[in-house]
Amino acid sequence: MTHNQPRSEVNYKWIALSNTTLAMLLGFVNMSSVLLALPVIFRGIGIDPLAPGSSNYLLWLLMGYTLVSAVFVVAAGRLGDMFGRTRMYNLGFAIFTVGSFLCAIPWSTGPAAALELILFRVVQGIGGAFLFSNSAAILTDAFPENERGMALGLNQVAGIAGSFLGILVGGLLSQIGWRWVFLFNVPIGIIGTIWAHRTLREVGTRKSEPVDWLGNITFAAGLTMVLVGIIYGINPTPTSPMSWTTPFVLGMIAGGVALLITFVFIEKHVQAPMFRLNLFRIRAFAAGNVAGFLASLARGGLMLMLTIWLQGIWLPLHGYDFEVTPLWAGIYMIPSSLGILIAGPLSGRLSDRFGARYFATVAMILTAVSFALMLALPVNFAYHMFALVILLDGISMGMFIAPNMAAIMNSLPPRHRGVGSGMRLTLMNVGNPLSMVIIFSLMVLGLNASMPAALYSGLVQNGIPAQVAQQIASAPPVSYLFAAFLGYNPLLTLIPPNVLNALPAEQAATITSRAFFPQLIDASFHHGLVEVLIFSIVICLIAAGASWVRGGKYIYHEEDEQQG
Repeated sequence: MTHNQPRSEVNYKWIALSNTTLAMLLGFVNMSSVLLALPVIFRGIGIDPLAPGSSNYLLWLLMGYTLVSAVFVVAAGRLGDMFGRTRMYNLGFAIFTVGSFLCAIPWSTGPAAALELILFRVVQGIGGAFLFSNSAAILTDAFPENERGMALGLNQVAGIAGSFLGILVGGLLSQIGWRWVFLFNVPIGIIGTIWAHRTLREVGTRKSEPVDWLGNITFAAGLTMVLVGIIYGINPTPTSPMSWTTPFVLGMIAGGVALLITFVFIEKHVQAPMFRLNLFRIRAFAAGNVAGFLASLARGGLMLMLTIWLQGIWLPLHGYDFEVTPLWAGIYMIPSSLGILIAGPLSGRLSDRFGARYFATVAMILTAVSFALMLALPVNFAYHMFALVILLDGISMGMFIAPNMAAIMNSLPPRHRGVGSGMRLTLMNVGNPLSMVIIFSLMVLGLNASMPAALYSGLVQNGIPAQVAQQIASAPPVSYLFAAFLGYNPLLTLIPPNVLNALPAEQAATITSRAFFPQLIDASFHHGLVEVLIFSIVICLIAAGASWVRGGKYIYHEEDEQQG
C-alpha cells in the first residue's frame, strides 16, 4: 500500500481486478467452448453443418458473437462515460447471463433452432461488449498509474487462460449435452452480476451529454455491413470457391464503407460524438491502436490455420481419429497459452516502470520471427519443434498485449476512458475477423492451385469412378477445411455413401483412413501456409514500426486537453 492510498482504496482496486478478471475469464471461456462444441450443438438441433446451405449457420455461430461485440463496444464504452462505467458493466454482466440462459433453451429444431441460437448469441455479444469496454476503464480508474500495466496484464491473461479452459469445458460439457455448454455460464454470471452490483462503485469521471443517435446508427449499420460482407466473401458459390465478386458481397461492403464515411462526417460535426476522433491526436493512443489492430490482423486468422493444420493433417497422421482432433488440437496448442501466461503479467509490470515502447516493438519483431520459424517446419513436423515455436509466439504476444493496452489506457483523458477502451476493442475486434477472411482466402487460393489434381489422382487410383472423383476434386476448399475443423473426416463428408459402399473393403478402408486425406493435402496446404505466413510476417513488422513511433513512456495530463 502506497503512502497516499487509503486502505479502502487499496482493497477496492483488488476487488475491481477480481471481478473484471472473472468477466474476462467467462467471456473467453464462452468463445472457445462453443467453438469446440459446434459439432455436438449442430447434432443436438438436428442440422448437418456440412450440408449445402448450412455454412451460413456455421459462419454466424462462429463469428456472430465477435461481430456484435465489435459493433457495440464503442457505444457501450461511451454510455459508460456518460452514465457510469460500473453501471454499464453490471448491465453487461446481466445481459450476458440472460443470453447464456436463452442459448441453452431453444425450443425448435433444424434451421429455426439455428436462427434462435444465433439471435441469443447476439444477446451474449451485446452483454460482452458492455463488459469488455468498461472493464478496462474500471481498472484504469481504480489503479494508480504505476500499477495499471500489471492490472491490465493480469486481466488480459485471464482471457487467455479462459481460451484454454474453454477448450476443456466445451469438450467435457458437450459430452453431457450441448445445452450445458451455455448453462455453465449462468451460475457464474449470476454470482458475478450480484458481486459487481454490491462491491463496485463509480470512481471515474462522468459527463452527462446527449446521445449521438445518428452516429450510433450509421456506425453500427456500416460496420455490420462491412463485416457481414467480408465474412460471406469466403462462402463458396456454385461456380467459384469464394464469393468476393457476388453482388451481395460487393453491395454489403460498398454500402458499409459509404455509411462509415458518412459516420466520420457526422462525428466531426455533432456536439457530443460517439467516436472521439480527436483522441487520435494523442500519438500514444493512435500508435497503440494501430499496433493493436495490426497485431490482430496478423494473428487472428493464423491461429485458425494452425488449428486446421493440427486437426486436418498432423493429428490424424499421428493416430488420432478426426472426431477427437478438436480437443487435442487445443491441448497441443497449450505452449502458446503458457507463453502468454508467463510474459503477460511480467511485461505489464515492467512496462509500468519503463513504458511500452520497447516491449511492444520487440514483441512484434519476435512474433514475426516465430512466424518465420514456422515457415521452416515441414507439415508433418516433430512436435517439440512446433511447441518451441508457438511458445515463442505466445511469449511475444504476452510481451505485447499488456504493455500496449496499458499505454493506450494511460494516454486517455479520464472522462473518455470508456469510449477510448471501446475504440481500442473495436479496432482489435475488426482486425480478428478481417484477419480470418484474408488468411482464409490466401489459404483457399493456395489449395486451389494444386489440391484438385492431387485429390482427383488419389481417389481414382483407389477405385473412385473418374466422374465422381472429378466432382469431389472440384469441391470448394472451404468444405473440407470446415469438415476438418469440426472434427469430421473430410472424405467421408464428400464421397457419396453408395459410391464408398461399392468399393472393395480394402480400398474403402484406405480412403477413409486417418492418413489418406492428410497425405493428399500435405503439399497443397504447405503452399497456402507459406503465403499466409509471409502476409503475417509483413503485418507484424509494420506493427513493430507503429509501436516504435508511439514515443517513450506517456501518461495523460489535463493540460494535454488544451494542446489537442
